[in-house]
Amino acid sequence: MQLFYASLGLILLLLAGDALVRGAVNLSLRLGVPALIVSLTIVAFGTSAPELLIAIQAIIDGVPGLAMGNVVGSNTANVLLVLGVPALISGLDTSTCETRRNFTHMLAATLLFIALAFSGVITWMQGSVLLAGLGLMLGSAFGEAKNHRRKARAEAEELADVEGADPDMPGWRIAMFLVLGMIGLPLGAGLLVDASTNIARHFGVSETIIGLTLVALGTSLPELATTVMAALRNQAEVAIGNVIGSNMFNLLAIVGVASFVGPIPVEPGILRFDIWVMLASSLLLAPFVFFKWHMGRTLGLVLTSLYVVYIMTVIGSQA
Repeated sequence: MQLFYASLGLILLLLAGDALVRGAVNLSLRLGVPALIVSLTIVAFGTSAPELLIAIQAIIDGVPGLAMGNVVGSNTANVLLVLGVPALISGLDTSTCETRRNFTHMLAATLLFIALAFSGVITWMQGSVLLAGLGLMLGSAFGEAKNHRRKARAEAEELADVEGADPDMPGWRIAMFLVLGMIGLPLGAGLLVDASTNIARHFGVSETIIGLTLVALGTSLPELATTVMAALRNQAEVAIGNVIGSNMFNLLAIVGVASFVGPIPVEPGILRFDIWVMLASSLLLAPFVFFKWHMGRTLGLVLTSLYVVYIMTVIGSQA
C-alpha cells in the first residue's frame, strides 16, 4: 500500500508540475513580466510549500531536526538533482537567461543562513532576520518586474514564441493551471514523503537522516517535476529561476516561519558537513550564471552523480 501511495504521489507531482509551468509562463505573458520573475515568486512559493508544511509539522511533532535536515538537504538536491536531471535529459540553454542578480541574492541568503545556523539554534529572533531578508528579496524582484513592464509589449512578443505560451489564454484558465499546480504539488509530495518515511522507519533509519535524504528528496520532487517540464519546453529561465527562487524561499521563508512555531536546533553534523555541501552546490552554478555556459548532458551526469555520492555519504555516516 505504501508503494501505491508513493507512485500516486509521483504521478500527481508530474502533472501538477506541468500545470504550474504553463500557468506561470502565461501569467508572465499576461502581466508583461518576464518568466524568470514569475518563477522566482509564484512557482518558487508553490514548489516550496511541501517544505513549509513538513517543517511546521516536524516542530509540532517534536522532531525539529527533520525540519532542518529537510531544508538543507532540499537545497542541495535542488541544484545537483533538480538541475542535473533536466540537463541530462535535454540540456538547458542558459545563453539568454539573466539570472546574475537573483543568483547573487541566493548566495547572500545562503551565507546569512549559515551565519545564523552557527548560533546552534534558530529561534524566532534569527527567524525574524531571515524573514526580513525574504522581504528584501521580494521587494527587489517586484521592483525589477515593475521596471520591466515598460518593455511589456516587446517582451510579450518574445514570450509568445516560447512553447506553451498562449497570448489568447483566458484568465480563468491561467488561474486554473496555477491553482491546480500549487495544490497538486504539495499534495503529491505529501503522499510520496509520507509513504517513503514510513518505509524508512520500518528499517530503523534516524529522523535526521530521513530529513536529509528521503524527505529532502521527496520535497524536491515538485522542483524536479517543474524543471523537467520547463526543460522539455525549452524554458531554461523558468527552470533556473525556480531553483534559485525555491532555495531562497527554503532558507528565508521556510526556516523563518517555522522558527515562530518553535526553536529549530542545528545538529553538529549538519554544521560540519551538510551545510557546506549546500553552499558548494550553489557555487557550482556560478559559471553557468555569470558566463552562461551551456548545461549539457555531461554536466547533468556530473551533477546527478555528485548527488548520489552525497546521499551515499550521508547514509554511510549513519552506519
